Amino acid sequence: MTTLLQSCLFLLVLSNFFLLGTRRVPGMTRLTALQGLLLAALLVSLEHALLAGAVLLIKGALLPGMLWRTQKRLPADALVCPARRVGLGVLAGMAGLVFSIWLDGKLVMPLGLFPPLLLPTGLATLFCGLILIVGRIKAITQVIGYLVAENGIFLLGAPLMTTGTVWFELALLLDVFVAVFVMGIAINHISDSFASIDVARFRSLRD
Repeated sequence: MTTLLQSCLFLLVLSNFFLLGTRRVPGMTRLTALQGLLLAALLVSLEHALLAGAVLLIKGALLPGMLWRTQKRLPADALVCPARRVGLGVLAGMAGLVFSIWLDGKLVMPLGLFPPLLLPTGLATLFCGLILIVGRIKAITQVIGYLVAENGIFLLGAPLMTTGTVWFELALLLDVFVAVFVMGIAINHISDSFASIDVARFRSLRD
């Protein structure tokens, strides 16, 4: 299980840099789904099989699926990020990882609370999400950034799950907020494309 845990943490850090270095939203969505899969595998390594199934369903399938559906309604230019912002984002991500490792050595934690590398990975993932939120100008990429930041928060709370379900419930609320955010973008785009989104007007249609 330790090998699985360390492998998941390494791949999560790697996916953070791919997210920061990816210009196209479809690629970022795939990486978001990959992070959901990795979080589920990480929970399996921590012996939270039931919780892992819920995370896989929500973070690995449901939310990425909603992002895919929203992308189909957006114009092509809304799915590409300027190259300059991508380069700066990668540099900021490297700085965030270095800071996370440094902070891990400075913080005093109860012995055995955090498995090795989990704390810096959680912090680095949180910073990656914040960089995407601040550095990207498209609303859909900022939603992805929020989801990535929430993945980092989820990682930091993983050791506390043995004491109760409150942390998971809070994480679930954040996921629901992301879902509402994505639907809001979709509805806003539809309202920009059509004069009205009032379904009651269908009654006025005639053959």
